[in-house]
Amino acid sequence: MCLGIPGQIVEISNAAIKQAIVDVAGVKRPVNIACIVDEQHSVDDCVGDWVLVHVGFAMSRIDADEAEKTLALLAELGEAQAEIAAMQNSAAMR
Repeated sequence: MCLGIPGQIVEISNAAIKQAIVDVAGVKRPVNIACIVDEQHSVDDCVGDWVLVHVGFAMSRIDADEAEKTLALLAELGEAQAEIAAMQNSAAMR
């Protein structure tokens, strides 16, 4: 299973190699946007777009509402994982 994390393209860092800076939950990182660029949507048109990022590539565009819902779900999953780990650790200490 692969997991795409929502992020917003905040700038184009190198148009020639289709590299952008994407803000993923407050962390800015370089991401290749070649998969989302075509004749109808140029590199420069991508600034402001929400995308799903997986292993350094923007795999697809999503709308802001979908990005918000996905980020909220991922936060809930993280909290659940932390609770499960805490329960496992407390059971191991018995």
